Amino acid sequence: VLDKLKAERERGITIDIALWKFETTKYYVTIIDAPGHRDFIKNMITGTSQADCAVLIVASGTGEFEAGISSNGQTREHALLAFTLGVKQMIVGVNKMGNTEPPYSEARFMEILKEVGSYLKKIGYNPKCVAFVPISGW
Repeated sequence: VLDKLKAERERGITIDIALWKFETTKYYVTIIDAPGHRDFIKNMITGTSQADCAVLIVASGTGEFEAGISSNGQTREHALLAFTLGVKQMIVGVNKMGNTEPPYSEARFMEILKEVGSYLKKIGYNPKCVAFVPISGW
């Protein structure tokens, strides 16, 4: 939705940060869409350094989750960078739940919650204060 560059739409990835602002009766909110791809980590850092809260998107697909949570995976790197940059509030969106086996598998969601929660605790987050939300979107 926030990807404006032609290359972003063609490749299906965010390359540059994008902003979307709105306000409620109590808050001014700015959504910062930062890239997740390894090639654009500088842009991810730029966006994340401005955030009060991060939404970490974790792919739930077999193999995809395991690659992201591996010792040099992007999921780990992004969570660690967010914490290091001072973002102390985290929401985890467990994405592609429609692609789990079986689709929308509660067991797979709980497995991811446990493993990501354990890593978040290790780097300094309180897992009890992290919301894990099953999602499926493109």
